[in-house]
Amino acid sequence: MDFFDFTLFTGTGLEFKIIRLVNFFLVLLFARFFWYVLRRGVLPRIYKRSKFDIGFQYAATQILKYIVYTIALLSAIQSLGINLTVIWGTGAALAVGFGLGIQQTFADLAAGIILLFEGSVEVGDILEVDGRFGKVKKIGVRTTKVETFDLVMLIIPNSKIIGDKVVNWSQQDEKVRFSITVGVAYGSDTKRVKELLLDVAERHSLVLNDPKPNVRFEDFGDSALLFELIYFSRELIRHKDVKSDLRFAIEKAFRTSKIEIPFPQRDVWMKTPGPS
Repeated sequence: MDFFDFTLFTGTGLEFKIIRLVNFFLVLLFARFFWYVLRRGVLPRIYKRSKFDIGFQYAATQILKYIVYTIALLSAIQSLGINLTVIWGTGAALAVGFGLGIQQTFADLAAGIILLFEGSVEVGDILEVDGRFGKVKKIGVRTTKVETFDLVMLIIPNSKIIGDKVVNWSQQDEKVRFSITVGVAYGSDTKRVKELLLDVAERHSLVLNDPKPNVRFEDFGDSALLFELIYFSRELIRHKDVKSDLRFAIEKAFRTSKIEIPFPQRDVWMKTPGPS
């Protein structure tokens, strides 16, 4: 016992003994073991019995993890004989000193806690961020990892998901509305154009029949009559492939029916200077 009571050093009214260091690491090891048992043994049984969805399970697991390790760290620090009020006072002073420099980090942390509690974005959701689509792989306290369909991992600050315009396609109805705009030459049979567009949409296996596809005569363009093909689909991940298939089919149908898809044309007048 004399060995464990040996004082390594003293300072600022504190005595750092070997026994306190042992207690410090024992608390951390116990927290590690406790969390392992909780995550591997207890939580899976609770989730299975309660039938929580995967998003809620992930959020609850992350929050419990932070709580367990925060309590363990504070307890370990206190086992060294350090008064926690000193820690809070030092933390407050540091917050004042570095607050301006790390305010974005605090914003990301607060946004991460909101995401975990609110559940507006969950693991497995399909997000559209700045025009890019991807699947949420992990929601951390500060950042969220989103894997695009090109297998690129995006690291997105949580404050961007909370504050910016981010579309969560998984929170939408199963039926999502899409549209394709196409122009035909002036003088084309508009009734035939509508029939062809509807026929193309109805033939595609990933386009829903309920609600039925629809065609709008959108506008009189500078060099074309503009039509909009509106359809519904449940295919979120491959929606660009569906649009590509429809465009191929529309081009073929128009070419077969002798309906021209025009391109912008401009007349250029060249003025020849007369004799002086």
